[in-house]
Amino acid sequence: MAASPSRSSPMNHLRFLRYVDEVARAGSIRQAAERLHVAPSAVNRRIQDLEEELGTPIFERLPRGMRLTAAGELFVGYIRERNAELESIRSQIEELKGRRRGTVRIIASQALAPAWLPAAVTSFRETHPLVAFDVAIGDHVRALAALRSFDVDLALVFNLDAEPDIEAMAQFDQRLVVVMHRDHPLAARDRLRLRECADYPVVLANRDTGGRQLLERFLARSSVKLQPMIESNSFEFLRGCLYHGNALSFQIDIGAVSNGGELIARDIEDRNFPRGKLVLAGLRSRQLPVIAHAFAQHVRQRLETGG
Repeated sequence: MAASPSRSSPMNHLRFLRYVDEVARAGSIRQAAERLHVAPSAVNRRIQDLEEELGTPIFERLPRGMRLTAAGELFVGYIRERNAELESIRSQIEELKGRRRGTVRIIASQALAPAWLPAAVTSFRETHPLVAFDVAIGDHVRALAALRSFDVDLALVFNLDAEPDIEAMAQFDQRLVVVMHRDHPLAARDRLRLRECADYPVVLANRDTGGRQLLERFLARSSVKLQPMIESNSFEFLRGCLYHGNALSFQIDIGAVSNGGELIARDIEDRNFPRGKLVLAGLRSRQLPVIAHAFAQHVRQRLETGG
């Protein structure tokens, strides 16, 4: 007969808690079991053991999956907080051994994905070769959710709103620039007026992105009207559009990659054209793993020095 969680070793108990977390994330015992590489019957049995130990159901059994009960929501929050604390302790133990290793988990704005963040990760691993990275790309809404669920250690996102449980570790000004192909008729100019951009096709990120929201707030106070011919949630797709039909787009400066010199960025000289904030953030109540804290310091230094 399988041992109950209360009679299992502490590390087994932690593994059984992970079963609950995976089922909560997947919404299915079968899918969770596939991710965990164990039999679905083992996952189901351990959940039943934990429910018996707690004296209340953790999940509602639905025809098409599993859904957390109110008690289950509380219990999963406890599991994720405990796992985060354990990762911090493991990181400190590695530090005591003189080994800088572990995994840095970060969520970042899409604008950082093509160039800036890969360069930051690579330069950090030059001095910390044993460190791995788990990188998610998402907007500020997804970043808040990921921090609160302990899915990530750090967030580096554009225009992250102030929240009581979120600590802004550093903030950096970012201007909005216009991006175009180097053969565009406006490419010879160093600075542009927004009104000049209105004479060309415009492709814009969707309204969930921080850069688009900055632009819309400015346009609401301006007589200039921009009618995007294309909107997309993919910055890579939008950059591809700049190779055709003299299209223009707008992006925060740090994300205005050149694609090998084919694309260029130009400042907008309109008075009071907006700037935003790139925010490095973590969960306020959480002690970061040593290696995540070290990477946060690395990010801050690179942004402060323009690296």
